[in-house]
Amino acid sequence: MSTATHDPGTSVAVPVTRTDRRHVKAPIALGVFALLAVLLFVFGRRDGVATFQLSRAADVVQVPNIPVPSAPTGIVLAFVLVALSILSGWWARSGRRTPTWLVALFAALFLLGFLAWAAAGATLPIAGLLAGSLALAVPLIFGSMGGVISERVGVVNVAIEGQLLAGAFTSALVASITGSSLAGLAAAMVAGVLVSFVLAAFSIKYFVDQVIVGVVLNVLVSGLTGFLFAQLLSPNAAALNSPPRFARINIPLLSEIPILGPVLFRQTLIVYLMYIAVAAVYFGLFHTRWGLRLRAVGEHPQAADTVGINVAATRFWNVSLAGAIAGAGGAFFTLGSVGAFGKDMTAGAGFIALAAVIFGRWDPIRATLAALLFGFASNLQNVLGIIGSPVPSEFMLMLPYVVTIFAVAGLVGRVRGPAAAGKPYVKG
Repeated sequence: MSTATHDPGTSVAVPVTRTDRRHVKAPIALGVFALLAVLLFVFGRRDGVATFQLSRAADVVQVPNIPVPSAPTGIVLAFVLVALSILSGWWARSGRRTPTWLVALFAALFLLGFLAWAAAGATLPIAGLLAGSLALAVPLIFGSMGGVISERVGVVNVAIEGQLLAGAFTSALVASITGSSLAGLAAAMVAGVLVSFVLAAFSIKYFVDQVIVGVVLNVLVSGLTGFLFAQLLSPNAAALNSPPRFARINIPLLSEIPILGPVLFRQTLIVYLMYIAVAAVYFGLFHTRWGLRLRAVGEHPQAADTVGINVAATRFWNVSLAGAIAGAGGAFFTLGSVGAFGKDMTAGAGFIALAAVIFGRWDPIRATLAALLFGFASNLQNVLGIIGSPVPSEFMLMLPYVVTIFAVAGLVGRVRGPAAAGKPYVKG
């Protein structure tokens, strides 16, 4: 940001450059991580070779392993990260925002250095790390798509956790009774819609605070599913809690692409539906009449009402659609991952999905990338624990939540969500 002062001997204004506070957050964050890299990779360096295993034995195309000397790699990357943080500070000093490519490069180099440091003397299965990260991110992505739709239309959806949990319970029960995983998936979507009906009715019709309704719904669904699990599913696990799981479907040619092919295209039906859901929500929001109406209601409901859009109905049906998508994400827990329902098995995934919505600035693609980041952080602690990393297990357990807090508070900065989100609309 620039201001002007006057030279006492002339009448010419002399510009004075001051650092824009809005641009300082990125250099500070990068500087902290650069200092951490120096402490970890230089002063706490580990000797040995970290072997990055890029392919699995079942892959048709085998990519050779990549050995990385841990200590030299860490030292070089630490100084590169320091240089990037200084460059970011110089940009902020000049009143310019740190470009996204620099932040992305910094994150990639820091991750590479950390993996080389943590896996010194061991073999790190990259393909398994990526596959596990995607599996953990699937319900987060479904939940974040539901959150994007709901908040874009003006309703804060804190009940994503309840929608995921209701979907997981219902899918396990219905699939076990019918013997059909498709029936379980459909039931999960219905369960998500029912939870959304309650959220929509109280927040849209009766103007109850949306955050409070969402929190109450989460507690209600948690208590109800926990009670039914203890009284109904546990005593009859063979008949009521043994759902058939979706089989993996290999996409010809695409599944043979090295590294990413097996991860992305040897998946179950729910994962492929997730790909479709992300593309459909993005295209629908920004390239269709439905999306234009939805965003208009979330930004300026009075103006939307003036041109003939029924604000209450638009909000109600889109919140219900969001619940159906989140419910499908809940089905992944029982029909695609675990294979049976467990009490509170979502373990806060709905709240991380809500954080992904904010981190992604209410954009479907960015929210998907944020959910993948959180899934990667969750799976990284599992993989590093298996290979015997020196990182304390307590730190690794809190890593996903640290990433969540840092992403929302540190990287996002000042963002503005839909203007009417959380605000009830009273016609007239």
